[in-house]
Amino acid sequence: MSAFLFTELHPDLILDAIESQGIYPSSGLLALNSYENRVYQFKAEDELRYVVKFYRPERWSKAQIIEEHQFSLSMAEVDVPIVAPLERDGQTLFDYKGWWFAIFPSVGGRGFEVDNLDQLERVGQYLGRMHQKVGSQLFEHRLSINTEEMLDQPLIFLKDWLPEGLQLPFFTIAEQVADAARAAYKPSKIIRLHGDCHPSNILWRDGPMLVDLDDARNGPAVQDLWMMLAGDDNERRIQLEVLLEGYESFCEFDSRELSLIEPLRAMRMIHYMGWLARRWQDAAFQRAFPWFNSQRYWEDQILALKEQLSALQQPTLSLMPGY
Repeated sequence: MSAFLFTELHPDLILDAIESQGIYPSSGLLALNSYENRVYQFKAEDELRYVVKFYRPERWSKAQIIEEHQFSLSMAEVDVPIVAPLERDGQTLFDYKGWWFAIFPSVGGRGFEVDNLDQLERVGQYLGRMHQKVGSQLFEHRLSINTEEMLDQPLIFLKDWLPEGLQLPFFTIAEQVADAARAAYKPSKIIRLHGDCHPSNILWRDGPMLVDLDDARNGPAVQDLWMMLAGDDNERRIQLEVLLEGYESFCEFDSRELSLIEPLRAMRMIHYMGWLARRWQDAAFQRAFPWFNSQRYWEDQILALKEQLSALQQPTLSLMPGY
């Protein structure tokens, strides 16, 4: 448990691990905004900046992490902009005293502007290229998006977390949402995905740069698209049409997958609650999410789930004629 919570990952160990790969930091370690893993930026004696990522023990297997790295390298080979790990003697995943870590070049950039339609079309182009060029070769060790992991397991784990007075209203609506999502989530085709392609995982330089493949999985193509849609139905429809205009310059999109957006959103909501609960012993989570597990938090989740149930019962987001 101490390893799972990173309590034994000290600065001296981090520096020794980096130096074991022939890179010698000349600056301090700047902790970056990552909760699942531990990620640090530093400058080295070669005047370059790097990022080192230590993987949370007991989350992914070695084979699953290597698949993530291989995926990013295959994307780079077909000119999909991705921050891929550095290789040393053909290896990208390193072990130092039982800690698995990888080193990446540090890249700067502005935040991706989801309301900028020109940027949105460019992102669509690269996602279409990624799905067309490297999506068909499915992950062997990484999981596919599934309702057991995203719905069933979190709800079981949360049984011991809610205040007694909120358990009945929460689980009543949560189970209704889960049932509706299970019934609606029927993907006809799965491919290899980024998996967590939301605006914060896209940097903008001269164009988009994808980061953080930690949640890469198999699943429907729409999983890499829907998290960039925001606003009311009309705004989301415009964003989706622009995104797909870029996407379909490389890869055909099956419009039937639009019916999966709300089930995927419901799955993400419930999984996120369970994720916070499972990580709550980690002091970094308690500092970053002080509002979690409060009475107000669970009341807000009940309201959010009621809204999501309504969304699941509404007609699927539609496109203009021609799609």
